[in-house]
Amino acid sequence: MTPRMLLILSENWTLTSGRDLPTLVRWAREAEDAGFDAVMISEHVVLGEDACDKGVMGNPREYAMPGNQDPLTPWPNSLILLSAIASATTRIRLVAGAILAPLRHPLLLAREIGTLDLISEGRLVVQPTVSWSRDEYAALGVPFERRGAILDEQLAIMDLLWRRSPVGFRGEFFSFEDVYFEPKAYRPDGPRMWFGGQRLHEPLLRRLVRYGHGFHPLGQPSRDDLRRLGEAMAAAGRDIAELEMIGGTRAVFPDDTSCADLGAAMAPIAEQIAQGFGTFCVKPGQFTDDPNGVGALCREVMRRAEALAS
Repeated sequence: MTPRMLLILSENWTLTSGRDLPTLVRWAREAEDAGFDAVMISEHVVLGEDACDKGVMGNPREYAMPGNQDPLTPWPNSLILLSAIASATTRIRLVAGAILAPLRHPLLLAREIGTLDLISEGRLVVQPTVSWSRDEYAALGVPFERRGAILDEQLAIMDLLWRRSPVGFRGEFFSFEDVYFEPKAYRPDGPRMWFGGQRLHEPLLRRLVRYGHGFHPLGQPSRDDLRRLGEAMAAAGRDIAELEMIGGTRAVFPDDTSCADLGAAMAPIAEQIAQGFGTFCVKPGQFTDDPNGVGALCREVMRRAEALAS
């Protein structure tokens, strides 16, 4: 089976301006035409000084990690941009990666993602997260230390909203009585949901087991992590095989001004396939500086992915 390939459309500002969003829509169409399974866009609302408190990454093609990015890094609204991509494509899945759920009211968030799920006819994947920036939470007036508990309430509320009307809820952070939420998402149980993070801590494990359709770790999980996940799924009456496992390429840059080698970056995919991973992320700006070369890059990625399958 050919690995499913996912094109990351965030953080490609060595390729194009952060204001040139129609180009990202074009790349999504080119990825679809090449045979890619999905595109992903992540988000921040604002960045503060803690965005770079560990120093800015040397090569701007690297991934933005907690504390390594310029606060001026562009982060356009992911759900609005994915709506534009939904209207310009027909098949490719739309992954709203790193949705910072605690920064929104759950009724509003459910309305936004439910509408996008309907527009795309069920192609939406949502990856809710708590994220890492204290400055971002402070700017929006949300308690950083309570972000995990806030997310847990939000997930419970959205799970109710997808399934019935009216819905009431009384919690520590959100309370409302008998609201009617229509139209609902494309599926009766809502959009597909992935969860991930830097480590498989207990809250993440619990969310995966209760709500997850996919596991998208930041980096490579250990054998112990995968064993714990399998055991927790089984204890809940689920099979780990139900989870889509999302891995990625491993780009290595020869210096701070050059692109990485695509073949070397895709080589670790074979080992990840052996571990049960089937979907793999590629960030185009790591492998080309030509904004008109993304379509060709996508075709080459798919050629190499098909070779791995054979």
